[in-house]
Formats: sequence, structure tokens, C-alpha cells
Amino acid sequence: MSLAVLLIPIALLLTFYRLVLDGDKPVAVDPAPTIQEAQQAKAFTVLVPQGLGDDWHASSATFRRAENGATLRLGYVDPDKDPIQLVQSSVPSSTLLPLELTQDAKPLGDFRAPSGVWRLYDGRPGERALVLADQTRTVVIVGKTDTDNLEALAGALR
Repeated sequence: MSLAVLLIPIALLLTFYRLVLDGDKPVAVDPAPTIQEAQQAKAFTVLVPQGLGDDWHASSATFRRAENGATLRLGYVDPDKDPIQLVQSSVPSSTLLPLELTQDAKPLGDFRAPSGVWRLYDGRPGERALVLADQTRTVVIVGKTDTDNLEALAGALR
């Protein structure tokens, strides 16, 4: 009986949090100012996601400059509620890829998108990554999600 006195208010608070306050909804941020900062730095050509559905949510955005290059990181929550990281960097790919994908990452195939030909990698356990590299930048899309969601994000980059 005394336990019920504690459980009922907890259940009511949890229900209020989830239904009224949207407690399960991912935290959304506006990546536009961070993308604009990266574009103004002109360290590399910035690819911007366009046309992603309402079921995609930006959850983080950072831009940092370092001695070996600049890096833009955008975090997303995909339609399956899985996290995906979009990394764009002028850091040489020989330095960036082992940090983002580990030394043991193995190429699995290719994916063609409007932004170019991406290489699919098997990264950390449970993670897949798409990589687009050219002379001035490396773009990495990595996450514990279906390859279809990685390809959807890559296809939306312009």
C-alpha cells in the first residue's frame, strides 16, 4: 500500500512528461548559423543537407579550426531515431578517417549521389560510414543505422 502511494504520482508525472511535454522527442537545434560560419571560413566547400523530411532532426552543430584544418560536425537523428554524424573537414583524409572510423575500417562498396561517388565503410562495431574525399575536403557520414538512412543523407547534400 505504501509503495502504491509513491508509484501513482511517479506514473502521473512520467505520463505528463511524455505526452504533454513531448519528453521523447529529440532535442532539435538550428544548424544554419554553424553552417554559415563554416562557409564564411572558406576552408572547404560546405555541403548542406536539403530536402530531408520532417522526420529528420538536427541535434548538434559545431565548427572548429585547428592547425591541420577546419571541421564542421552536424549531428542528426534519422527517421528510425538513430544518431548520424555528418563530418566535413579540410583535415587530410589520411588523418581524419582513422580518427572517425578506426584503423580497422574496411571499404564495402560505393554509392553514387548528386554530390559524388561515396565509399561505404564498415566502421566501429555496429556502425557504417559513407566517405566522400577530394583534394580540399573529406566528408564522412557515420552512424549506427541502416545504410539507406546514410544514403538518404548523402543524397540530400548539395
